[in-house]
Amino acid sequence: MFQSLLFSNEPLSVSDVTARIKALLEEDDELADVRVAGEISNLSRPASGHLYFTLKDEGAQIRCVMWRSAAVRLRRLPANGDAVVARGRISVYERDGQYQLYADSLVASGVGDLYQEFERLKAKLDAEGLFDAARKRALPAFPRVLGVVTSPTGAAFQDILNVLRRRWPLIEVALAPTLVQGEEAPPQIVRAIRALNDPAQGCDVILVARGGGSLEELWAFNDEQVARAIAGSRAPVVTGIGHEVDFTLADFAADVRAPTPSAAAEIITPDIVELRQSVDALSAMLDEAMQARIDAARADLETLRRALRMLSPLGQLTRSRERVAELRLRCDAALAGRLVLWRAQLDGLRGRLESVSPTATLARGYAIVQRDRDGAVVRSVGDVAAGDALTVRVADGAFGAQTN
Repeated sequence: MFQSLLFSNEPLSVSDVTARIKALLEEDDELADVRVAGEISNLSRPASGHLYFTLKDEGAQIRCVMWRSAAVRLRRLPANGDAVVARGRISVYERDGQYQLYADSLVASGVGDLYQEFERLKAKLDAEGLFDAARKRALPAFPRVLGVVTSPTGAAFQDILNVLRRRWPLIEVALAPTLVQGEEAPPQIVRAIRALNDPAQGCDVILVARGGGSLEELWAFNDEQVARAIAGSRAPVVTGIGHEVDFTLADFAADVRAPTPSAAAEIITPDIVELRQSVDALSAMLDEAMQARIDAARADLETLRRALRMLSPLGQLTRSRERVAELRLRCDAALAGRLVLWRAQLDGLRGRLESVSPTATLARGYAIVQRDRDGAVVRSVGDVAAGDALTVRVADGAFGAQTN
C-alpha cells in the first residue's frame, strides 16, 4: 500500500491523505474501543453542551471530545486536574488534521498529581495565615506608579497597557520583565516582585499577570516562593492570571484577585471619563451652592442695610431736619397770623390815638401856644405877660408871636 502511494503518478490531496489516515485508524479494532488513562486539562464546555479536553501524562497528550449525548450521562462533570479513564474510539478530525479520542464515558481514577500538590501547598500556606482576609490591603484610589510583573512579549502586557491608556493615562508603568511559565519562571517572578518593592521604584501597587493557559502553563504561579513574595510585598498586589476559572496560590496570597489581566488593570485604575463627569457634576453643584450662598448673603446684607438706615444717626438727623422744617413752617404761619392780628390791633389803636391826638385837634383849627422862655403851654391869659415871646403851633407848622 505504501509503495503505491510513493510511486503514484498523481499527488494526493491533503483531504485524501487525511481520509486515508482516518480509515487506517478506524480499521484498527483495538482503537475502535479503547480505554485511555490520563489527567484532564484545558477542559471547556461551550453552550452546545459538548465537552472538549486534553488527556495527558508525563510523556504525551491527546485531544478528546465527548458529545453532549454522552456528557449528560456523567454523574459529575470532570475538572482540570482530574485523573480519569476515558473510554471511546480513536479517529481523525479531518478539518484540523488531528487525531483525537471520541469519549463515550469517563471514570475518575483520583486527583492528578499537580492538583494534589496544589492542595497541599494551599493548605500549608493557609495554615500560616498567608491567605487571611485581615491582612488584605486596600488599593490606592489614584495610583501614580504601577509595577507590572509579566512577560514583556505577551499579549497580556499589551492588554494591560491598552486599559491603562483608556482609563488612567496619568499612571506611570514600571515593568519588571519575567518568564511566566517553566521551571525558571518562579525565581524570576520572585526577583521581579522584590525589585518593584524597592522604594526607589515608588510603586503604589503591583500587578502580577499572565494570559490564559493550561494548569501546567500556570504552574509557576502555584510556586510556594512566589506566593510568599506576594504576601510579603510592601505595596499591595493584584493578580490577573489566566481566565476567570483559573485560580492559583498567587491569587490567594494577593490583596486583590482579578479574573484576567485586563480586569486587573481596570480594578487598579479609576476611569478618567467618569472622574471628569463627576468633577463636572460637582463643579455645577458648587456653582449652584455658591450662588445660593451669595443670594442669601445679599438678602441678609439688604436686611442689615435697612436696619442700619433705621438706626443710623444720619437717618435721625434727616428726620430731625424734616421736623425742624415742619415746625418752621408752622411757626412762620403762626407768626404771620400774629402779625396780621397785631397789625389790626395797631391800626385800631392808631385810629383811637389819632382821634385824641393834639395834631388832630390842630387840624380842626385849634393851635398850641407856648412861651418861648420856658416852653410852657399857655392855657390861660394869666400865663402870659406883655411883651412875652410866644410860639404858635398850628396843623401845618408853627409861627412866632408877641403879647402886647
